[in-house]
Amino acid sequence: MSDKQPEGAGESGEFEQSSVPDDVWERFARDTERDIRSSAPKEPSARARMVTERLRQKDAKGAQPEGWRTGPAMGVPPGRAKSRAWGREMDGRASRRRRLWAILGVPVAIAVALVAVKPSLLPGDPFGTSSGTPSGGASAAALPAETAPPTAAPSSAAPDTPTLDRPFAGSPAERWADGAAAIVVPKAKPVGTFTSAQVAAALKRAKTLLVGANLAPGTLRGERPESALAVLDPKQPRMLDDVNSWLRAPGKKHDPLMLFSRFDPAEVRPAGDVVKVRGRMTFKAGAHASVAIHMDYTFVYPLIQADQASKASGATETSGASTEVARTIVRRVLDLELLDPRKYQATPGKLAITRYDQDLGNTACDVYDGFLHPQFDSAAPTGAPPTGPTTDPYDRSRDIAHSGTESCGTVSRT
Repeated sequence: MSDKQPEGAGESGEFEQSSVPDDVWERFARDTERDIRSSAPKEPSARARMVTERLRQKDAKGAQPEGWRTGPAMGVPPGRAKSRAWGREMDGRASRRRRLWAILGVPVAIAVALVAVKPSLLPGDPFGTSSGTPSGGASAAALPAETAPPTAAPSSAAPDTPTLDRPFAGSPAERWADGAAAIVVPKAKPVGTFTSAQVAAALKRAKTLLVGANLAPGTLRGERPESALAVLDPKQPRMLDDVNSWLRAPGKKHDPLMLFSRFDPAEVRPAGDVVKVRGRMTFKAGAHASVAIHMDYTFVYPLIQADQASKASGATETSGASTEVARTIVRRVLDLELLDPRKYQATPGKLAITRYDQDLGNTACDVYDGFLHPQFDSAAPTGAPPTGPTTDPYDRSRDIAHSGTESCGTVSRT
């Protein structure tokens, strides 16, 4: 019989009590049981078994799944096997991209949705959808209103040929405002003895004069500009008499083009219903106890030849008919006065003209029949050959005050 005591037994031969508290043993036993459960093998799901079987079959056939976004042997010449190094590099990139997508998937999805709604959010606007960049046949973004005299001519527009759909293509006027909406009446305020309401009415009449003389369809067709004439003060010496004589019998010294834009409907027709306009209107106290109104505006008229108008109206997508578009540019500077009828012989509310200057671009020289005659590239020149300097009709920074010696020059662009 051995004298050895069992391990863990005391001198009395009985096991000594453990020094570990009961609650610690219970926690140890509970954690051990949980770890065993979590590490124990689980029965695979039906889908897992299906995927495993498909991969096993591919391995048996020697097939290898394609890498993510790699496509079939991308960049490898036909008949040449991919190198193993290239394949490993591809697989490594695919793995990193998949992990990155898992992290960035939600933010990227949101970004894609935002770009779909507003593509201009992408740097550089690659789709050309920004309002500031013309795309295809779309017009460029409109310029803000002119509030001060320009200091230079507008930069050249991208070379383009005007068409019926885009009659202002290739012109700075493509970014100008349309028609009467471009003539912005400044906010009125009292001037001398005139109240703000009287000043506001005078400014409104000044716009009526400008619209009636340069934008009214009847005026452009050569009809009598009644709305413009109704603004003028009949008590201004000779003014209305002179204007009526210009309209009645046009000539070199009696030219209605000094105040009105007119075209012969037998020669040309408007190319569309839009005239581009740019300029400004200002007012101040005049030297004669008056309200002095200053207007400086440029009008751009797109036109087609009258004998081509029927082609344009009957053109279809299948006919392929095209119509040449020309542009005439007219700049007008007008100074008006609203006189106090208590101090001067004046009609209350009517306006007197104190200055009228004009610059006519792309019209025949030395033709005084009361109409503007634009030159078309496809037509033979009309009128006398130009002898004056070349000028830019879109340059609103230069002064057009006439110096007594007038000459007909050449325009640098239309």
